[in-house]
Amino acid sequence: MELRMTTTFPDVSISTERLVLRPFEEADIPAHTEMMNDEQVTAWTSVPHPYTAADAGEWVRRIAPAERAEGRGIVLAVTEFLTQRLVGTVHLQNTNWRTLATEVAYVTAPWARGEGYATESVLAVAQWLFRDQRFERLELRTAADNTASQQVAQKIGCISEGVLRNAWIARTQTEDGGWADIRTDLIVWSLLPEDLEGVADQMADAGYASFTDWN
Repeated sequence: MELRMTTTFPDVSISTERLVLRPFEEADIPAHTEMMNDEQVTAWTSVPHPYTAADAGEWVRRIAPAERAEGRGIVLAVTEFLTQRLVGTVHLQNTNWRTLATEVAYVTAPWARGEGYATESVLAVAQWLFRDQRFERLELRTAADNTASQQVAQKIGCISEGVLRNAWIARTQTEDGGWADIRTDLIVWSLLPEDLEGVADQMADAGYASFTDWN
């Protein structure tokens, strides 16, 4: 008989010197709507397009909380510590509580790119996941042409494990301003607890904040 294990992540906030990662709130709906309508988000994710305030409301009120409540993962809004501005999301999904493995996805708002926020927030979540939750594997999948996402994976110490051929549907903008589906490969990356050794020090040397405070 298959052993069934179901549990949930705690209702947590994670802080670095620059960022606070916390559950989504009603006040995030306008900024989340704008962020998810960005061309890069439309191209590389499967979110509805156009992304409406109603879509954002559904995400904030029902979809995101259900990910944690039903044991699939956890969704965190990434905000600047000083301004409290929404700058992205980090989403743990497809969690396997028997193998202690989960998959991470992330989005960075167009107004926050180039600041290293995606790297900082994903690394903070990885440290919390391994040290506090005792997980053994974090997986990340990036579309073959999504170089920005691949750079995040490399910076936090992920190892490329291979390619899932023809496994994802991305979107490309057409001449008339619309969007068309295109099939693409997915690169599979993984991060294990031992892969984090030394990564935080390297990031600190590169000017990133520390990632040690969560509650």
